[in-house]
Order: sequence, then structure tokens, then C-alpha cells
Amino acid sequence: MERDEKSTAYLNGRGAQLNTDNRFLKNTVSKEYIEAIDDWEVSNEKTTFIIGSAKSIVNKVESPDVGMMYSLNPYQGCEHGCIYCYARNSHEYWGFSAGLDFERKIIVKEDAPQLFKKFIEKKNWPAYPISISGNTDCYQPCERKYKLTRQLLQIALAYKQPISMITKNSLILRDLDVIQEMAKQNLISVFVSITSLNENLRQKLEPRTTTAKQRLKVIEQLSKANVPMGVMAAPMIPGLNNHEIPAILKASANAGAIAAGYTIVRLNGAIGNIFKDWLAKNFPDRFEKVWHQIQDCHNGNVNDSRFGTRMRGEGNFAQLVNHTFKLHCRLNKLNQKKIELDSSLFKKPQAQLHLF
Repeated sequence: MERDEKSTAYLNGRGAQLNTDNRFLKNTVSKEYIEAIDDWEVSNEKTTFIIGSAKSIVNKVESPDVGMMYSLNPYQGCEHGCIYCYARNSHEYWGFSAGLDFERKIIVKEDAPQLFKKFIEKKNWPAYPISISGNTDCYQPCERKYKLTRQLLQIALAYKQPISMITKNSLILRDLDVIQEMAKQNLISVFVSITSLNENLRQKLEPRTTTAKQRLKVIEQLSKANVPMGVMAAPMIPGLNNHEIPAILKASANAGAIAAGYTIVRLNGAIGNIFKDWLAKNFPDRFEKVWHQIQDCHNGNVNDSRFGTRMRGEGNFAQLVNHTFKLHCRLNKLNQKKIELDSSLFKKPQAQLHLF
């Protein structure tokens, strides 16, 4: 695996600023003395798309604290480049780095619609809600071209298969027609992720995502279409965005959100080094404070893998975030009623369903 040469030049439009080693690969290649190398293949800095295939597309979620039973991801890797993304580590299973590779080498699962249809046609499938984007964003920019998510929603509508979604891209509004039809039958709910209302911070944390203003517009327009809407104020990063919880929840509720959630940032696997490098380059003046506060939330570490505590953290700071979140949920009348989708309508179409 080639590692990017360390440089003081900042890669604008990218979250990660380096490629970390892949833990599954025994050998790595790096440039140590470039003046002694006559020929060196420089890695492609542009986003590239790799057509992939899989045996299955729907995964049973074994983790008890993520709020979903089944997930589906039509893309592996994510152009959004969110520096904190927990899905970065999964890119190593494909032979890539969790760093820059994750956001510039995108695997497109072109057979996702066919595999989805095959899965829900299994005998005795109870039509449990399936979460689209349990790992990477199904509305990342390349969806504009490949339209895999739209095809998945069309199949779900035809079969009356309930779907939950989470995104941070306003491209979801393209599919308002299908989503609205599903909402009429209580077959869909959508959460929008908002990490910060501060545009300067958003650009550094999530360089290729849509603005918070646009995300609030998504909540507003889908809510007006009677889609049950929620907001994920996540992740909360001590010393960077935790103070924004009241404003995020208020703005989201005003836009029509009825539910909310949050997480404390956790830097598992390769994400620790990727985030640490990013933090030092973007916020050198408060690097020590932010890093140590993250550690305070995870018993002296920057990650906690224990179910139940890994996403909420422990300690005084984590408790303060939790209390602030609960208070402003009450003030904004969020989470007063649990969103429950209808699985009773599920039915395989009599006629052959043609993929769109």
C-alpha cells in the first residue's frame, strides 16, 4: 500500500490529509528519499470510481446500540470526506487506506438493486425496516450519476418494504416523488445529520457535504411532504461543536424535525491518527484541549468499543453533553413519540418488477 508523502501543503476539499497504513496488508511502500528515486508512480488525487459486486447487499446489524436491525449500503467509501467518519476503517477490508483512499476511491455496487430485490423476496422475510446508509452516505455526489439509491427506493415502494434513511446531502430531494409516496403508507423515515451550523467548521469537518442551511431545507421540505423527520447532531466533538447542540436542535425542530439523536466522537482504529493529524493542522491553538477532552469522554482513550457507552461516552463532559441534549429535546418537543414504520403492508408484486 502506498502511503502519501508527508507534506505541509493542505489538501483543500479533502478531510483526511494522509493515507494511513492498512492493518491487513503486510507490506507498505513509502517515499523516504525522493531524490534517490528515478521513477515513482504518483497516486491519483482525483476521485475514482470502482465498479464492484457483492454476494449480498443487506446486512444484519449485530450491534445493539445503533438503532437498526438491517442495513444496506450501495457505495463503499464516501466522497463527503468527513474526517471523523467511523466507516473509514471498513475501507481497509477492500485493500485501501482509511485515509485519503476512503474519500477518493469509491466502490460502486451496481448490482445493489438486484441484490436488494433478491433479499426481500426470501421466503418468510418479515419486512423489518432496512436502513439505507448505515455505513456510508447513499446520497453522496456520485449518486447523481449512478442513481442506485433511487432504484432501491422504487423497489421498496413496489414491495411496500419499510425503509429508514440518514444523509447529509440535499440530493435526497431529487427523490421526493418516491419518498412522498412511501410516506403516505408509513413506509419511510429520514434523519438528516447536522454536525455544525458554522459554515467554516463544516467545510473543515465535512469538506464535500452540503451546507447546514441546505440540510435544514431538506428537513423542511420532506416534513411538509409528511415524511417523519429527525436530526442527528453527530458527532459532538469536545471543544469544537458541542456548544451547538441547542442551536442545532432548535433550528431542526423549527424546520419540522420530530426526533433527534446525538453521539460523542470516538476515534476507533485508523481514525485516531487521521483525526489527530487533521486536528493539529486545522486547530493547532486548541489541539491539546480538544484531544484531551475526547480522551476524558472515553476513560483516557480516544475510543471505547463497549456497547452502550461507546457512542455516549463517560465522565463529566459526556454527562454535560447528555444533559444539554435531553433538555433541548424537551424544550423543542423532540422525541415525544417514537417513529414506527408499517411492515404489515409488505407484499411481493404480482407482476414481474422491472428494475428502473
